[in-house]
Amino acid sequence: MKLDVDVLRYLSREDFRVLTAVEMGMRNHEIVPSVLIDRIASLKHGGTYKVLKNLLKHKLLHHDASKYDGFRLTYLGYDFLAIKTMVNRGVFTAVGRQIGVGKESDIFEVSREDGTIMAMKLHRLGRTSFRAVKSKRDYLRHRNNYNWLYLSRLAALKEYAFMKALEEHGFPVPNAVDCNRHCVVMSLVQGYPLVQVKELQNPEVVFETILGLIVRLAEHGLIHCDFNEFNIMIDDDEKVTMIDFPQMVSVSHRNAEMYFDRDVECIYKFFGKRFKMTFEEHDDNVDVSEVDTDESSRPSFSSVNKTAGFLDKELAASGFTRKEQDEIERFIEGDIEDDAGGEGEGTEDNGHESELNQTTIKDLDSLKLEQEKTTSSHNEEDRIEESQQTSNVSQSRESENEEESEDVNDAQLVKSLTKQRRRAIAAASRGRKNYASRNSYKDKGGKSSHNSKIQKQLNSW
Repeated sequence: MKLDVDVLRYLSREDFRVLTAVEMGMRNHEIVPSVLIDRIASLKHGGTYKVLKNLLKHKLLHHDASKYDGFRLTYLGYDFLAIKTMVNRGVFTAVGRQIGVGKESDIFEVSREDGTIMAMKLHRLGRTSFRAVKSKRDYLRHRNNYNWLYLSRLAALKEYAFMKALEEHGFPVPNAVDCNRHCVVMSLVQGYPLVQVKELQNPEVVFETILGLIVRLAEHGLIHCDFNEFNIMIDDDEKVTMIDFPQMVSVSHRNAEMYFDRDVECIYKFFGKRFKMTFEEHDDNVDVSEVDTDESSRPSFSSVNKTAGFLDKELAASGFTRKEQDEIERFIEGDIEDDAGGEGEGTEDNGHESELNQTTIKDLDSLKLEQEKTTSSHNEEDRIEESQQTSNVSQSRESENEEESEDVNDAQLVKSLTKQRRRAIAAASRGRKNYASRNSYKDKGGKSSHNSKIQKQLNSW
């Protein structure tokens, strides 16, 4: 997808707020529900749905209603979020032309306020040309679920970390400026890819420097794994610069020797075809100790002295395990050297010492068994005495509880009898009052009152 930076001018604050809401929802959703986007963005008066239509028009989001109504970020929307963050940080102010396209990244020119031009690399894993990332890269490590945007972010972080560390150790790499999401900003290398170079003034010198870089990386504990003419930059003065570092592995990787030999073989093939250089064939039957090690000899993984540094440990390169980390720490402390020196001296003394140690261990074991037996017998006697004491105490407590229970029962009987008497007296008194009241009520509306009314009427007539 083409990066059209002009759209950034017309995006408002609400647009970026909704984009970040979709990004936050994609942490645990493949397709973020529209209700969740509205809840995270929390725009007033239901403005989220209006913004979503605008972002869909510019292809910053993708709408999916197969299972439920939801959205997900596209690479263009992820690019805009990264570029907006870099501009807010003041890393660069303008984005220029595209200067490179790879199987897993795009490279653009960017400029600062003072006019200095830098390179911006946008990782785009998941293209149709390179979809076997999960099996060929170690970005996921122990994770099972993955997203292409998340994989691109991991690749950018790894490349930025390796670039920083290699620059600090004096390797010819671009200057790493900043990193955000899947975007890495670095200094622009004033040169050309080696694959575009047709002639060199000193091809032998360039060839030796490139092989020296491979060996030097291995001495620091790293292997490039993609060291070919496409990832080597050379300027007019024939100065070499390395690029592209996300796939680097440790020398402790199980396939480290294969990767090392492959990098060396790529350089030999390219210089042999392009610059017609001839090399002496390496005979596998001849021992390395019998051959003089000259500068023209082919470097091998076993002949590399891997003690110059431990960048694989510092950067957690793939293939570096905890066991190997412990061994390296022991080597640094000097334990391995002491063990190696002590193995060749005094083997007989070590045998006598081992026999003495075994006899002393047996004696100590017998003493421990006797002590355990005596302690167990004492503990059994103490338990019997304690059980007898507890039985006596329990019997005395039971007799006391029985006496107390009898007294309590007598008191309860007296209380219940008194309550019954009071209830009977109260019921008798209530019955008398009720009868009286009923008779009086009947007299009020009875026959006597009716007869008196009839007599009054007769008298009036």
